[in-house]
Parts: sequence; structure tokens; C-alpha cells
Amino acid sequence: MVSKIKDFLLLNIGALLDALGFYFFLAPNHIAAGGISGLALVINQFLPALPLGGIILFLSITLLLLGFITIGPVYGFKTVYCSILIPVIIWILEKIYPLSSPLLDDLLIQLFFGVLISSIGLAILFNQNASSGGTDIVARIIYQFYHLDIGKGLLLVDFLITLAATYVFGLQKGLYALLGVILYGFIIDYVVEGITISKQVLIITPRSEEVKNFITRELGRGATVYKASGAFTGEEKEVIMTILKRQEFVKLRSFIKKTDPNAFITVQNIHEVLGEGFKPL
Repeated sequence: MVSKIKDFLLLNIGALLDALGFYFFLAPNHIAAGGISGLALVINQFLPALPLGGIILFLSITLLLLGFITIGPVYGFKTVYCSILIPVIIWILEKIYPLSSPLLDDLLIQLFFGVLISSIGLAILFNQNASSGGTDIVARIIYQFYHLDIGKGLLLVDFLITLAATYVFGLQKGLYALLGVILYGFIIDYVVEGITISKQVLIITPRSEEVKNFITRELGRGATVYKASGAFTGEEKEVIMTILKRQEFVKLRSFIKKTDPNAFITVQNIHEVLGEGFKPL
């Protein structure tokens, strides 16, 4: 129950961050950095009387229905929920905090912070096996009929949206939008990896019993022990392998430093761990 509440809160935080980054930084500057929100900015230029959040909501629902008709119910509750929640938040922001002009004069700073905040929100959604829907659905439809990779299809859709933005808002805004699309990809990947990253640790020490006890009892983690022998001495040794969260690794490193300062340790970043004690399969 606690896990479900946590997941639900993370969904709402991710959706809120995506909406805030777009509404306060990208939308006022007409930076249509791909996605359904970028398409809505272009449409809003021709239909200024319609609220931006309302346009995004209409597009989201339309694409969800189109995806359901053409490729079936491939999107779960979380994605449907976020696809509706994000434009609703934007619509509410338009009502309670209308913006008549950009917050700052520096366009590049606003592009960076808008993409950064929105990307963190999207990364949280992706880590919860959700997404904001939108152009993801278009990419899946393209794959269904033309067998173009979903990643390439998504890039194609975003590129067409930036072309439309260039036509409507001018070359400068179009280039900023293209830069935003590129930044989205890098930042989302970086944040998702940062959320899921773990440490694989190999330890060789004559005080292996103490280290194993610390890992299993103090950290509550498992470990695998290999028998090995030194190339020079031929002496048989134990090699302890364990996978830890970053904060757990810091505790283990401090313990080993006090217990055996001469221990041999190697550390590798693991981008995803599935199974007991980590992310479920």
C-alpha cells in the first residue's frame, strides 16, 4: 500500500514538473521543442482564443483514442492518467497565474531551465513506467504501419513539429526549439540513469568475514563470494561481489577504510538492477 502511494505521488510530481517547465519557460517564449505541447503552441498561434492547456488536453485525448483504435490498449493507466493530468495542470496555471510575457529576457537561460525542469519530470514518469503520451503514440502508430523504429519515429515527429515552429515563429525560435529537442534527449537519459544507477562492488580483503557480515547485517544486502588465487603468490583468497545503492556504497567504503585500509576494491556503475531488493521484474 505504501509503495502504491509513493508511486502515485511520484506520478503527480513528475507531471507537475513537466507542466511547470513548459508553462513558465518554454510556452511564453514560443519554444516548441517537440512533443504534443510544442504542437499545441503552434496551433495556439492560429487559435489564440483557446487556452493552451485545453488544446493540449484535446490533442492528448484524441491521440489516446487514435492509438487505442489503431494499435490497441498498449498504454497503461499511468500513461493515460499523466496524459490528462499534465494539460489539466497547464490549464489551471493559465487560470491562476496567467503570463502576458516571458519571465526573463535571456532566451537561452529560459530554454535551459524549461527543458531541465520538464526533463526531470518526464524522467520521473519514465522511471515509473509511464509517459506523457502524446507523440509517443504517433511514433507507435508509424511503427505499426511502416515498421519505422519507435525512436526514429519519435525523432521524425519532433523534427516536423520544430519545422512547423520555424515557419510560425521564425528561424531563431525554430533553432531554439531544435536545440530543446536535443537537450531533452540528453537530460532525460542522464536523469533516468541517475535515478536507477547502482554500484557493483568487488572486494578482496583478508578480513572478508567482517565485510560480509557488514553487507548482510548492517546494509541488508546479499553478496556472492568467489574463490580465487593470486597470480604472483598463488594464495587462495575470497572475492566478494555485491550490488548496492549509492548511499549504501558510501557506508561500505567507510567501513572497509576503518577495517582494512589496504583492501582492494573495484566499483562499476550499473544502470539497472532487477530482482529481489531492487526494482521488481
